Amino acid sequence: MAGIELHSTAFNDRTPIPRRHARDGDNVSPPLIWSPPPRGTSELVLLCEDPDAPSGTFVHWLVTGIDPESGGVAEGEVPDGGTQHRNDFGDHGWDGPQPPMGDRPHRYRFRLYAVPEPVPLPDAATAERVHRTMSQHGLASGLLTGLHQR
Repeated sequence: MAGIELHSTAFNDRTPIPRRHARDGDNVSPPLIWSPPPRGTSELVLLCEDPDAPSGTFVHWLVTGIDPESGGVAEGEVPDGGTQHRNDFGDHGWDGPQPPMGDRPHRYRFRLYAVPEPVPLPDAATAERVHRTMSQHGLASGLLTGLHQR
């Protein structure tokens, strides 16, 4: 799969995510910026997951139908054209990091996928379902990893 560059002005790859973006902080989604996806992209899919959660990989944000021309999303906003799905807290939209107190820092992986046609994902798709679907349909992807600890 080809690459998409994915960045944030709030934190760098493999550095701490500011508390402002955490669920027990202001709980606002971080700003994200991405490079143009490859030709043939009809939409983007954004997933934020915590693979270090005690119960297994935890979905914090899933957005489908993102306009491939958007180039990013501002803090606290929904990406252009995007439909927010239910996260593993049971809410639609962003819910930030909230690892158990005393755990080592958890990794929060922001993954952006380019797809050639809309993908059928259920409202409360698991991270595994998203990865499986994207491995079959994805044209390109990008990864940004933030850290958080309480």
